[in-house]
Amino acid sequence: MTDRKPPSNRTLLSWMPIVVMAVVAVMDVVAGPSVGFLPLVSLGPAFAGLVGGWRRAAWFGCAAMVLCMGLGWYDELLDDRRGYIAVASVAGVTGVSIAAAVMRSRQEGELASVRSIAEVAQRVLLRPVPLTAGPLQAAVSYTSAVAEARIGGDLYEVVASPHGIRVIVGDVQGKGLAAVETAAVVLGAFREAAHDEPDLVGVGERLERSVARELEGEKFVTAILAEIGTDHGALLLNYGHPAPMVIHRDGTVDFPQPPAFALPLGLGAHGSEGPKPYRVEFAPGDQLLLYTDGVTEARDAEGRFYPVGERAYLLKDPDANRALEALRTDLAQHVEGPAHDDAAMLLLRYHGHEGEAAPPSEG
Repeated sequence: MTDRKPPSNRTLLSWMPIVVMAVVAVMDVVAGPSVGFLPLVSLGPAFAGLVGGWRRAAWFGCAAMVLCMGLGWYDELLDDRRGYIAVASVAGVTGVSIAAAVMRSRQEGELASVRSIAEVAQRVLLRPVPLTAGPLQAAVSYTSAVAEARIGGDLYEVVASPHGIRVIVGDVQGKGLAAVETAAVVLGAFREAAHDEPDLVGVGERLERSVARELEGEKFVTAILAEIGTDHGALLLNYGHPAPMVIHRDGTVDFPQPPAFALPLGLGAHGSEGPKPYRVEFAPGDQLLLYTDGVTEARDAEGRFYPVGERAYLLKDPDANRALEALRTDLAQHVEGPAHDDAAMLLLRYHGHEGEAAPPSEG
């Protein structure tokens, strides 16, 4: 037995003109001319202008005019002032409905153009991560908190460099175009440094210098960098970012914390020491989930944070993309409404074999 999907708002609106004119016609015939239902026929073309183009509004306007004159003849009001008023109402509302439909069509075209540009910007800024990189399988999920937006202040990247698989997940303070511009600076610097710098600390220092030149005041970028080589481990560098989640082969879950707190990128000028790299076990069969605080700080109707550690079992699907989609769906159900912050998740799976020293692929 198949489930029937509820009708969409657009479908309901498309049928509204027919329903309204039919109801008005029945009520006018039943109640008689003394009640004055005849001008309400103009509601048909009024609703028609909400969905579709101007031709649809004009067609319903003509249908409403025919219905109005038919009911006026039936009620013997065609030579009466009330009949004239009803016909004028239908004509006037039809004209307004056609004009509204034209304006709405233009706005929808402009919105479609903006969406197309946003999608191109997303492909340039947040490029699709490689499905495989060396011994790793990768999947990514991104949800923007800005209505109708495809990108925001969260960022991610996977680079297969000569020094290992290098990864970044970050969160720019703030929202809007300014956050997107900062994210572009961070990603551009990371893509170059990931190939050039021989160690992860050098990558982080390059990012710090780039962000410090770009940002002003107290703005910052939290980020976590990871480097996966061939020693069944991951080297992490945490700039004030939420700790990643490691799901081991036996099902146990860890949230490895850095040895000491470090300030986010962009605040290095305050004189604090940069973050220290630390190593976590990441062997064949393990999973590493990097995410932004839009995941861990997502609240339900009762104000409870999303328990990402308790949802680790959702990542059991053999396909990494399907597994991450299951987690994303569960996160959306937890929030039960529009997201209040961008949420990015990057899932890495180690698919090498014990004893195998799989070199990272060049790219």
